[in-house]
Amino acid sequence: MKYSRHKRRLVAEINVVPYIDVMLVLLIVFMVTAPLLMQGVKVELPQAPSAPLENKDQEPLIVSIKADGSYYLDLGNGKNIQETLPSIIEKVTKVLRQQPKTPVLVWGDARVNYGEVVTLMSELQNAGAPSVGLVTEPPGKK
Repeated sequence: MKYSRHKRRLVAEINVVPYIDVMLVLLIVFMVTAPLLMQGVKVELPQAPSAPLENKDQEPLIVSIKADGSYYLDLGNGKNIQETLPSIIEKVTKVLRQQPKTPVLVWGDARVNYGEVVTLMSELQNAGAPSVGLVTEPPGKK
C-alpha cells in the first residue's frame, strides 16, 4: 500500500468577506439611527453659513423657542417640556453653577420675533452662560 505524501501548504490569508459584511451592516445601522439622535424641539431653523462647535466634551443645554413664543429646555435627557422663561433661567443657573463650562445653545424658529431671541440670549448670559450659541441650518438644506 502506497501512501501519497502530498504536503498541504498552509494558507496564510485572512478571509475579509465576513468583516466587510459586518462593516456594511454597522454602516446602515448608524445611518438609520443618526437622524433619530437629534435633540431639541422641532423648530424651523434659519439658514446661515456657520462653523461647527469646537467643544464636544460636554453635552450642551438646549433652549428652544418656537414661533408661538413658547420655551422648551433640554438638559440632555431628551425630554422637552414647555416651561416659562424664569423657570428655564433658574434651571440653567443651577446647572451652570455645577458645570460652568457647559455650552448653551438656542434653537430659535425662523419665524420667531427677533426681540424674543435677543431677550432669551441676554437672560441666559445673565444666568452665567459664558457664551450662547445660535443653531442654524446650512444654506440649501430644508
